[in-house]
Order: sequence, then structure tokens, then C-alpha cells
Amino acid sequence: MLGLAAGVPGAVALAGCGTAEPAASGATRAAQTVAGAEPAQAVDALERHPRAVDPSAGVVTGRDATAGAARVDSGGSHASAASLPQPRSDAEIRRELAKSGIPSGDHAGLTADGLAIAPLGAPVAVQTVISAGNQIARLPYRYGGGHATFIDTAYDCSASLSFAFAAAGLISSPMDSTALSAWGDPGPGRWITIFANGTHTFMYIAGLRFDTGGLRANGSRWQGSGRDTSGFVVRHPAGL
Repeated sequence: MLGLAAGVPGAVALAGCGTAEPAASGATRAAQTVAGAEPAQAVDALERHPRAVDPSAGVVTGRDATAGAARVDSGGSHASAASLPQPRSDAEIRRELAKSGIPSGDHAGLTADGLAIAPLGAPVAVQTVISAGNQIARLPYRYGGGHATFIDTAYDCSASLSFAFAAAGLISSPMDSTALSAWGDPGPGRWITIFANGTHTFMYIAGLRFDTGGLRANGSRWQGSGRDTSGFVVRHPAGL
């Protein structure tokens, strides 16, 4: 039914316009019928092999596409198929991302002022944790800071991780390092790995270390270097 409905208006339009020949009179049509000749129809003037055009892109398809047939762009001008934008290679995209400073792999980037840049391929939760970590990355350390409330002027080690996790909806209240040593799933995670014991905690996220111990090095909790992990329980948020 859809094909019929689409075809009928077109046939009517072709019969009513698009031809320079006057309509034959009734007598003429009758004479042609008697003589066995069919009256000329507008549809007879159509191409037998019309070009199929993609209505969304305006690109000629079918046999004319491979021949480099011209197309009409939005401005009414003609362009060859060879001049259409071509797909870009992965190598080209990686080079541009490298120039922009946005990480394109699994490893987060680190700015000169000690903030983290989430990799494009990271899950939304990981990107949110990194963004939250940036908010408090350069705030000072204070024992117990950030435990009475998530919003504070200084944060200790466990409150720093708690703040970042809460922003992604992973926890609902601040946790101390002992609680974090039993939270989540055991072992390293795909994106986030927590190291915790009864006195300290820190994490690696997308290859960067988030650790209050880094404040002494460059004034930021984000560090591109590693540290000794002996004596820590290894955990990770479920699924990450």
C-alpha cells in the first residue's frame, strides 16, 4: 500500500505538467484508438534508467555513483563524487587528539597545573570521578577533613576518594580508609584500583595516582608517578 500511495501522486503530476505537447482532443484519441495507436503519454518521456538519489545525503547511488556522477548540493551547485568528504583514518584522528592534549587511549592525561584529563574512551562514571577529583585536587590536607560533610575546605586521604566516588553515585556517605579496604570488589580494576589499609588510602584511575601524599610533590593529589603499594589491600569499584 505504501508503494501505491507514493506512486499515484507522481503519476498525476507528470500527466498534468512537464510536457510541451497540447492535450489531444476526444476525436483525435478516438481515431488513434481505432487505428490501433496508443496516445502519447507523459510517462513515455521518462528515463528508462533514472538515477536513485539518497534523500538524506543527496548522493547519487546505483550505477551512476561508481561513474562519479554529479550531485546537487544544498547551494544548487554540482560536485563530483570524488570531491565528497572521505573517511579519516584512525592514525589521523590519533594525531589530532595528541595535538589537542585530549587522551585518546585508556590513560588519563595530566596538565602542567596538576589536573587530570579523562580519556575519551573512559566510562561516564570514571570521567565523573576524575572531574570530581579535579575539584579538590589542590585543596590542603586536614585529618578528618571531608568526613563530617562532603563539602569542606580540606580533605584527608579517605575523604578525598569518598568525595570523588560520591560525585559518580558510587557511595552515599564518606568512608574512612579501613572501610575502603573492604569496599567494592577484590583485586585491581579495569579503570580504578584502590589501595587501602588502616592508616592511609589512595587510588589509581586511568593510569594516574590520586593521593594526598602527592601534595608535597607538586601541590596536587594527581600524580603521574607510582609509589610503594606493599601493606595495602587492593580493591576496585564493582564493574570499574
